[in-house]
Amino acid sequence: MRVRTTSAVAGASALLLLTGCGAADMTKQASPFANARGARTVTLSVQSWVGAQSNVAVAQYLLEHEMGYRVDTVQVDEVPAWDALSQGRVDAILEDWGHPDQEKRYVEGKKTIAPGGDLGVTGHIGWYVPTYFAKQHPDVTNWKNLDKYADRLRTPESGGKGQLLDGSPSYVTNDKALVNNLHLNYQVVFAGSEAAQITQMKQFAKERKPFLTYWYSPQWLFEKVPMTEVKLPAYQDGCDADAAKVACAYPHTPLRKYLNADFARTGGKAAAFLKKFKWTTADQNEVSLMIANDKLTPEEAAKKWAERHASTWRAWLPSHS
Repeated sequence: MRVRTTSAVAGASALLLLTGCGAADMTKQASPFANARGARTVTLSVQSWVGAQSNVAVAQYLLEHEMGYRVDTVQVDEVPAWDALSQGRVDAILEDWGHPDQEKRYVEGKKTIAPGGDLGVTGHIGWYVPTYFAKQHPDVTNWKNLDKYADRLRTPESGGKGQLLDGSPSYVTNDKALVNNLHLNYQVVFAGSEAAQITQMKQFAKERKPFLTYWYSPQWLFEKVPMTEVKLPAYQDGCDADAAKVACAYPHTPLRKYLNADFARTGGKAAAFLKKFKWTTADQNEVSLMIANDKLTPEEAAKKWAERHASTWRAWLPSHS
């Protein structure tokens, strides 16, 4: 996830989920086909987490195989993706976890970006422990009891404190502020990427070791490593407005799509298709699992999903496409 890069964090969701999040700024490597006059081309922004890759894989597969478009993809971090979208370097973002500053600037102010509708998936970031540990120690699922287990969750990287495992440093989270403001004896440790974080969690699970991690849903790893959320102080509107003072849980965020405003007006059937693209958490996880766990290519995973769910995606196609 996911995941939000303002103080009002939602990412990896960010899993976000995100698988979600985190990549080099590649806005300068936009498709050479973007905005090519008269060409049936679409350029999609793809974030680095598998859930976002799954959206793009299915959209690309259908645009190419059912509608005859050429599709190019550009991997861009979350905030730079908004800049690229505004500039027309990409035509669409298919999974945004909520960036109110960018919405205000580009959607409401400059009007260079247009809402593309809901993705159909709700994202959520939280703190999780493996379910096998939660069953042994049910009270660990309340943040007030975390310090009781800090010694058991300590690692060489956490400096004598309990470890709270995060993903990439580029995922802006509230975790350091939460640890500080809730006065917890924990250290946030970044794995470096979602893939590295997954590797660590799978290794912990293989050894049946306890761990505490920042994670997000939807995310395919829940199918392989069952996890239970730790209850943080309840989220209320505005409780995360000041990044330094955050002491509440992350919200549940309907994930949304955004289109370049010119593309939304003149993108024809491709733009209409992307606006209609809407699926479920189960759909996304099905594709994500094939990509991340079964090691299918995104195109192979999208093809398999499309063969199983024609009744879903046919509703996205503009008539006479």
